[in-house]
Amino acid sequence: MSPRIAIFQHSPDCHPGTFAGHFAADGIAPTVVKLDEGKPIPDLGAFDILMVMGGPMNVWEEDRFPWLKDEKAAIREWVIERDKPFLGICLGHQLLAEALGGEVGPAPRGEINLLDIALSEDGQRNPLYAGFGKKKRGLQWHGAEVKALPPGGLVLASSSDCPIAAFAYGASAFGLQYHVEATEQSVVDWSGPSQEMLDRLHPPGFSGTLRTRVSEGFSELLGNSRRVYDNFMQVAIERMVYA
Repeated sequence: MSPRIAIFQHSPDCHPGTFAGHFAADGIAPTVVKLDEGKPIPDLGAFDILMVMGGPMNVWEEDRFPWLKDEKAAIREWVIERDKPFLGICLGHQLLAEALGGEVGPAPRGEINLLDIALSEDGQRNPLYAGFGKKKRGLQWHGAEVKALPPGGLVLASSSDCPIAAFAYGASAFGLQYHVEATEQSVVDWSGPSQEMLDRLHPPGFSGTLRTRVSEGFSELLGNSRRVYDNFMQVAIERMVYA
């Protein structure tokens, strides 16, 4: 029986990306909940796994995006009360941290680049990163970051300007600041809305350079995506079986 997966989505351009192909290959049809379009949070009891994607908003912008408050409550219920498998990416990573008592704020510098993601000793031992060694490449694209982990959180990875690029909470909840799900099209879709930040961080024309770098390295990035997906699903399924 396939696991029942709910995906919280916050923007049409921040979709499951490469994970969509992994789901299809495994015969899984997740339920995508488009919160930015006013879709309500479903009955959490109907699902086994929750994934939360990225988005252009910030976790503290509840006045502009009032559904963030309910989303944080749902994440807290999912991880703390239900103790079920969770994977958050970029905004989802930040929402996990804040929902569980951590701190999120503007990054001193921010990152838009294809960067090395260096695994901590805990990260190298964690099943989410089985088979990765000490580092891998990933696409960072963020102006906010997790400043402090929730109590009990564990840093799994960092990048050049982001000390908490991935963390774990408990046995099966994970947040990834970098975009493991990014496709080649993602760079195109995100460049326009991020032009001000691109201009601040990089010389003119960098978005084109980045598109080329991502395109040339995409087979590697897709392999990294599949491995993280497989590792997470293994953790999740074991959790489901022995819960």
